[in-house]
Amino acid sequence: MAKPKAPRRTLDSYTVKHINKTIRAGDCVLMRPSDQSKPSYVAKIDRIEADGRGANVKVHVRWYYRPEESIGGRRQFHGSKEVFLSDHFDVQSADTIEGKCTVHTFKSYTKLDAVGNEDFFCRFEYNSSTGAFDPDRVAVYCKCEMPYNPDDLMVQCEGCSDWSEEVAGFSCFQTLGYEGICIH
Repeated sequence: MAKPKAPRRTLDSYTVKHINKTIRAGDCVLMRPSDQSKPSYVAKIDRIEADGRGANVKVHVRWYYRPEESIGGRRQFHGSKEVFLSDHFDVQSADTIEGKCTVHTFKSYTKLDAVGNEDFFCRFEYNSSTGAFDPDRVAVYCKCEMPYNPDDLMVQCEGCSDWSEEVAGFSCFQTLGYEGICIH
């Protein structure tokens, strides 16, 4: 007769030995992909469980998707560190955790003095089965009518006070001279 499975218990925290970091429910983590050529996956820990002996630790996670992993793909306004909180839940071994990270709100991310390797931002939730985003619209500040990409410098026209992204030294409105006045 098969030995009955040991009951699992929920842990308040767990120290991942190979990175010497303690994780808790609510923490965001980087997880090792099966394809080593891909970047680490980003996930939010929902719950941590272990077997009766405290071994075989599993994390229940909610995945963040990168824009290129979504149905619409990466768009011009997506920042390089942008992720979408998805409705995709999973259970993974705690051994696949590569490190902790921080997923900021869009507003707090834009106020960071320096962006580190473990900093990401999220301004959308993503439904992985339908490809729908929530919110389905965001404010636009640029003359090009695209949402703000925090990787691009925004310049303001001194004449009309409109904002424009500056990409490769050119703004979405044509500037005149040193003053940065748009043609309106």
